[in-house]
Amino acid sequence: MKAGRGSNDENGLSLPCMLHAAQRISEINESETLAMTKLARELKEAGKDVISLSIGEPDFNTPEHIGAAAIRAIEEGYTHYTPVLGFQDFREAICRKLQRENGLSYQASEIIVSTGAKHTLVNIMLSVLNPGDEVIIPAPYWVSYPSMVRYAGGVPVFLNTSVSNDYKPTPEQLRAAITPKTKIFLFSSPCNPSGTVFQPADLEAYAAVLREFPDILVVSDEIYEHIIFEGSHLSIASLPGFRERTAVVNGLSKGYAMTGWRIGYMAGPQWLVKACEKLQGVFTSGANSIAQKAGIAALDGTMEPTWQMREVFRSRRNLVLGELAKIQGLKLNVPEGAFYVFPDVSHFLGKSYQGKQIPDSVALAIYLLNEALVATVAGDAFGMPECIRLSYATDEASLVKACSRMKEALEKLS
Repeated sequence: MKAGRGSNDENGLSLPCMLHAAQRISEINESETLAMTKLARELKEAGKDVISLSIGEPDFNTPEHIGAAAIRAIEEGYTHYTPVLGFQDFREAICRKLQRENGLSYQASEIIVSTGAKHTLVNIMLSVLNPGDEVIIPAPYWVSYPSMVRYAGGVPVFLNTSVSNDYKPTPEQLRAAITPKTKIFLFSSPCNPSGTVFQPADLEAYAAVLREFPDILVVSDEIYEHIIFEGSHLSIASLPGFRERTAVVNGLSKGYAMTGWRIGYMAGPQWLVKACEKLQGVFTSGANSIAQKAGIAALDGTMEPTWQMREVFRSRRNLVLGELAKIQGLKLNVPEGAFYVFPDVSHFLGKSYQGKQIPDSVALAIYLLNEALVATVAGDAFGMPECIRLSYATDEASLVKACSRMKEALEKLS
């Protein structure tokens, strides 16, 4: 008898299964953030005193008034499927928020609610890009941007920056990167991983270039807008002529400590909202009902817990910058938002410890994990191989200890 794929042969022995995942899966890069978090967790489970500075998540619980709204929603029976666009009252709350905080006027029909801002971004890429279309992305960038673009058939085009210019591309770089294939300009402010905030003058300069190319969609990832330490957040959609050509991406995870609730949203032109609705209707349908009802309380309720959280992050940022400044060879900018520090570690690359060379930031991150028991994320994942990312979303005692361990470990390299 001829054995089939994945069957047993005549001796009853199992034959290798020939089934495998599609090619598109192999083309997706796994998140380095999640990979380092997994390694750190494994060391912790082995009894090691690991301090994790790798995860991008507020270490605060969701404010009580938001949780109470979720409980009420359950008690009132909001446990059924939701509209693909999202509940009408939640989308209206988003409109109120955008008007109140960002000076942006939208109708509920111009809003779509998704399962997190990440889902929102994937929706946009799949709805807009055709094979070969180019997406301009300043580096450093959030780890998932390039994979999203490539998965949708697009080609990421990166604008290189450095710590010396606060990780901000120049308008001239943007202009030089634009080609007839350019479809999207995608950026985040505040930026994950650098904490860089594009100030009004920066956005005006980019807008001046983009006005010459009206067929380019701007995708503005504003998920960290409530964690800004100097100045205030400005959405590029509020600049003249940009509301109609901008997808404003946001969510509840960072500013409201609601990471596990998985609620994101987009405000944008009607054609794009309809395209995303059609796509989302096929893949996931409407977002979580309870989380949407809780989201109304988040957007309409007191912001005091958010501002308190922001001040804690500000204090931690200052603490970490002070501690890292003690490490000779690190190059630092002053992050104006989010909860990350993104030092340039090129001084240490190429050095060795006990005969083993540290060729790149991936090896350096592994070295810090094993030698200092501090989990960081290599800058390669963010398009900056000469950097590493540290999250200060943990307590101050752990931050001081982590920086001290890093200093000791880095001083061992020669």
